[in-house]
Amino acid sequence: MDKKQTFSLWYVLAALVGLILMQEFFTPRHTQTLTYSEFKQALVAGKLDNVVIADGIATGKLRAEGLEQILPKEKLEALKRAGGEHGFATVLVNDPGLVAQLDAAKVRYGSVRESKWLGALISWVAPALVFFGIWWFLMKRMGGGGMGHGMLEIGKSKAKVYMQTETGVTFKDVAGIDEAREELMEVVEFLKNPDRYKRLGGKIPKGVLIVGAPGTGKTLLAKAVAGEAGVPFLSLSGSEFVEMFVGVGAARVRDLFEQAAAKAPCIVFIDEIDALGKARGVGLSGGHEEHEQTLNQLLAEMDGFDTNRGVIILAATNRPEVLDPALLRPGRFDRHVAIDRPDLIGRRQILEVHVKNVKLAPAVDLAVLAARTPGFAGADLANLVNEATLRAAKLGKDAVDMQDFEEALDRIVAGLEKKNRVMNPTERRFVAYHEAGHALVAEMRKNADRVTKVSIIPRGIAALGYTQQSPTEDRYLMRRSELLDRLDVLLAGRVAEQLVFEDVSTGAENDLQRATDLARHMVTHYGMSEALGLATYDARPRPLYLNGPMLPEPRTFSERTAEAIDGEVRRLLDEARERVAQTLGTHRATLESLAALLLEKEVVDRAMLDGLMASTAAPAQLRVAAVALPPVDGAS
Repeated sequence: MDKKQTFSLWYVLAALVGLILMQEFFTPRHTQTLTYSEFKQALVAGKLDNVVIADGIATGKLRAEGLEQILPKEKLEALKRAGGEHGFATVLVNDPGLVAQLDAAKVRYGSVRESKWLGALISWVAPALVFFGIWWFLMKRMGGGGMGHGMLEIGKSKAKVYMQTETGVTFKDVAGIDEAREELMEVVEFLKNPDRYKRLGGKIPKGVLIVGAPGTGKTLLAKAVAGEAGVPFLSLSGSEFVEMFVGVGAARVRDLFEQAAAKAPCIVFIDEIDALGKARGVGLSGGHEEHEQTLNQLLAEMDGFDTNRGVIILAATNRPEVLDPALLRPGRFDRHVAIDRPDLIGRRQILEVHVKNVKLAPAVDLAVLAARTPGFAGADLANLVNEATLRAAKLGKDAVDMQDFEEALDRIVAGLEKKNRVMNPTERRFVAYHEAGHALVAEMRKNADRVTKVSIIPRGIAALGYTQQSPTEDRYLMRRSELLDRLDVLLAGRVAEQLVFEDVSTGAENDLQRATDLARHMVTHYGMSEALGLATYDARPRPLYLNGPMLPEPRTFSERTAEAIDGEVRRLLDEARERVAQTLGTHRATLESLAALLLEKEVVDRAMLDGLMASTAAPAQLRVAAVALPPVDGAS
């Protein structure tokens, strides 16, 4: 809880305490209604004082002691619970002797009611004022999002404004995405030297949409643009336009562009714009009208915005396929900058940026780390460096060495090492032969990635062992022969179990699922089946940068074709199994040696694997090509 909120809560508590004190001192604690007979008996017993008679009603003070014979039980208990001195009230009857009895009992009395306006005011008006003040204060806090705005200003934009010195990011902090950086460097030139482009009649782009996978540096790149341009940077998320009140989203869009016009030249950055700019008319759910109003307001504001004032809209998303086409057309987001996952050189550059403030051991080779992290985005590499640094600090090292990076990579890829998970000897042998099968077939296939480590140490939730492979280079296309080699490696663990034990385990579940998906993609997506030809059989749209599940759609092919697809998938898997069985049977001695080494060491690295392969198999036998298959026209 921050200091401002704590201070405000003390104000609320003080108001409540003050209200309680006013009720205590200015209002009567307890008033007991008496019948006239009870009033006369209490008068005779000397239990009354300060009696006021007015308008046919007698009020005053009542002493509770000794009233057991006068008042009924429930009234006595009420007096005892209240405690102290009590007030009373009773309706008078025509009794000419009352004044004489008051005089005889020596009770002070009067015939004019005392004014109670002050007590009534405090009892009714003051509490109402206090509760209204508390309500107004809470509405002020809620409506302004903690920024001091009132309830009537709920339509104000929640954009966070950073001046040029507050972003703390320049293009020097951005690595591995050189093309995108150069594209956005032009945006900086637009803001710094607009006349250079206007003199020939050109117009500054209104908006730039940055698309890319999560963690690739979209937000970082936008902040770098603001830092380099030296202009104010208005940042907010697309979800901040969404509110429970109708019309608030459109009002916040209007207010955002008003703020931008007042601070021009500046940059407006909308992160996760897919929360605001989804295509209209798709998936009509509750509240879609409010969403469309907000999007329509954004489209209208971008149409009517004058870019010559020096305001550029940047937006980022990892779901460009769901954005409304009207938002993507020229004149709104004129430029689309795609950020892909970094390649080998880009990963090394990103690692160099993140290790600037890290004390590294001389033996750390960033090129090797870059080669072992294919598919890692910038955020993944930053996490890798941080995990390695934390491990080195935990062990009390003076510098981060290569072993720290290797352990951090294993933790990120395979999960946390389960030191307390004890497997029985039979399970360990199954896992050892399973992983040895993967590693051996990977070494025997020409197009398979090189094995860097084999382990039978349990990691993560369900991994009892793993075989780690690292590609020698970045790949953007996969040939049919390469896909077949991958099928062989995936099925090698299951085939090794069956070959050695004449039995199989459940440990190959993930391997079988991946192998089936790969074979089905070869048939239905890549046209790599002679029986089905070059047609594709899955027209479902796929997310560009996310790996989430696709929505099911009705099949566009016949039942006969579906049976043919299943038959081709089964054929590919059966042929891969036969090839793997032949390889493992031929090199059974190497399989046994590698499994025995795993049972002894638990982890076999590249150097140990090279030594074992050299001692058990002739070099000419290693990394043989897969079974030759007829080429398929158009295969990529």
